[in-house]
Amino acid sequence: MITCYFDISSPWTWLAFRRLQRLAVELDTTVDWKPILVGGVFNAVNPSVYEFRERGVPAKQAYLRKDLADWARHEGISILFPPTIFPVNSVKAMRACLWLQSQLPAKFELFAAAAFAAYWTHDQDISSDAVLQGLCEQIGVDAAALLEGMTEPGIKAQLKANTDALIARGGFGSPTFFVGEDDMYFGNDRLDLVRDAVLARSQ
Repeated sequence: MITCYFDISSPWTWLAFRRLQRLAVELDTTVDWKPILVGGVFNAVNPSVYEFRERGVPAKQAYLRKDLADWARHEGISILFPPTIFPVNSVKAMRACLWLQSQLPAKFELFAAAAFAAYWTHDQDISSDAVLQGLCEQIGVDAAALLEGMTEPGIKAQLKANTDALIARGGFGSPTFFVGEDDMYFGNDRLDLVRDAVLARSQ
């Protein structure tokens, strides 16, 4: 099994989410998806992210925009960066992911994919209940049940627990992958290494 800690507010995570779905099929393995709040991770262990946004090296920032565009083209999707609302408050979307995992697991990946596209392609505010309702309609989920369910104390607690667990395991951002308990990989561009690690353990 591959564990993936993720937050929809990261465009690199959308790329990795799509690619990891395919990798799991290729390797005939499962993914333990762990919704987190990456802002909580940054606040706790990686505040340099905020400094880079404000005062990053211009040449590096320009290259990262190019790199993201190259990856989006490679993946066949459109990523608008930065969208109008950046950074977005992803708390509701990530709680919605957790509720779907517990109540309608077959809908979870569909919802996450739709939320990634809503924010990163269509520039929609995924912190809005109206946008979340539209995503529910898109994938055939009772929006009222989801909007109510994602406010449950247990869902809120689980999102914090996932975030804290990633920090405790040495993570510092999204997406972060684990193969086994302590073999950690960070970033969309490390999935080939994740593949190698899974194959090595299966021999």
